[in-house]
Amino acid sequence: AWRGSAMSLQLPSNFQHILRVVNTNITGTVNVMYALTKIKGIGRRFSNLVCKKADIDMTKRAGELSPAEIERILKVISEPEEWKIPLWFLNRRRDQRDGKNKQWHAQQVDIGIRDDLEALKKIRCNRGLRHYWGIRVRGQHTKTTGRHGHTIGVAKKKEAAAPSS
Repeated sequence: AWRGSAMSLQLPSNFQHILRVVNTNITGTVNVMYALTKIKGIGRRFSNLVCKKADIDMTKRAGELSPAEIERILKVISEPEEWKIPLWFLNRRRDQRDGKNKQWHAQQVDIGIRDDLEALKKIRCNRGLRHYWGIRVRGQHTKTTGRHGHTIGVAKKKEAAAPSS
């Protein structure tokens, strides 16, 4: 068996082990593309496209990025249409409130989903009511499954204590 020396990562002097980007901690030792996927709302394909549009070297580690490169990445994420990212790539197309196409990330995802559910509950549609009641929303069977946490059906009566003879 080969017992060669394992290669180690040579860290530059300005290496950051943890980056804080869009209120998310990012590990500095991971490749840039995969490090960006730790931000909620950004997947592998979108992060790959962001790195290409921002002219970031794909072999770099996240901790090696300069502040200017991080700023470029944030500009591409926040204004994807200006960087000619196709509309079908975005995760929020034709928003109900303003009709614009957006890429939601970090807290925007949580806030937006909560606002959408509140709107569904407010108009009292079927999806909104089922979210409110805490039962399955997408047409699943509920007679026998999903009983965790709720009591459904008839509870057995406890038998009366039989007199001992």
